[in-house]
This record gives sequence, C-alpha cells and structure tokens, in this order.
Amino acid sequence: MASSSGNSSGSTPTQNSGSEEELQLLMDQRKRKRMQSNRESARRSRMRKQKQLDDLMAVVADLRKNNNQIMTSINLTTQHYINVEAENSVLRAQAMELSQRLDSLNEILNYINTSSGVYETEQQPLQTSADTCMMNPLNLLYLNQPITASADMFRY
Repeated sequence: MASSSGNSSGSTPTQNSGSEEELQLLMDQRKRKRMQSNRESARRSRMRKQKQLDDLMAVVADLRKNNNQIMTSINLTTQHYINVEAENSVLRAQAMELSQRLDSLNEILNYINTSSGVYETEQQPLQTSADTCMMNPLNLLYLNQPITASADMFRY
C-alpha cells in the first residue's frame, strides 16, 4: 500500500501540473475571448460615435443652409422695406405739396369771395355784389366753393 500511496503522491504533482496547465489554458482562452469581446465592443462604440458625428455634421450643414436662406430673406425684406420707405417719403412730400397748393387755392377763393362784394370802375359807378355776380363769371356760386381734399385723391 505504501507503493500505491507513493504512486498516488507521485501522480498528484503531475495531475496538479496538468490541471494547472489546463487552468492556465482556460484562463488564457477566457482572456483572449474577453479581449476579443472588448475589441468588438470598442469597434461598435467607434462606429456609433462616427455615426453620431456624421449625423451631427448633416444637421450642421442643414442648419447652415437654413440660416443662409433666412439671411437672404432678411436681406431682401430689408431692401424692400428701404424701397417702400423711400417711396413713402416721396408720397409724403407730394401730399404736403398738394396740401399747400390746396391751401393756396382756398386762399385765392376766399380773396375772390371777399373782394368781389363791392368794386368801382372808371366807366361805371359803384357796383354791388348782385351786379358783380352777373358780370364776373368767377363769382358763380358753384365755382366759389372751398376745395376739399380726401385721402382718395392721393391714390394713383
């Protein structure tokens, strides 16, 4: 039995070294498998980041395009506004001039109405307003009415 126990003790270190080698191989295999898995995971992560970067670059390009379109629209609108302001300024000046002409015409009418009441000539003695109305065609009633203006007159 001593020999069998000797054989057992002799085979135990061989089994231990065999099982250590197997254990080492198993650990190496697991390590390689983990490394491979990590590499694959890192590759997928890089691909996701690249896709995100590509998507963001596409969004940036789209936003820049939209921004350029908006800036062009703003520039056109601003130019249109400047043109309308200039035209509005011209129309205001014309309205002011027409208003002044209207005031002048009304003053002339008032002068004609007030001065045509009585006048004297060398050939005829003093004439009254009734006589003057018949003699002076400018004194017709429908002609001596004040001139009025409305906003519709200024439209073209």
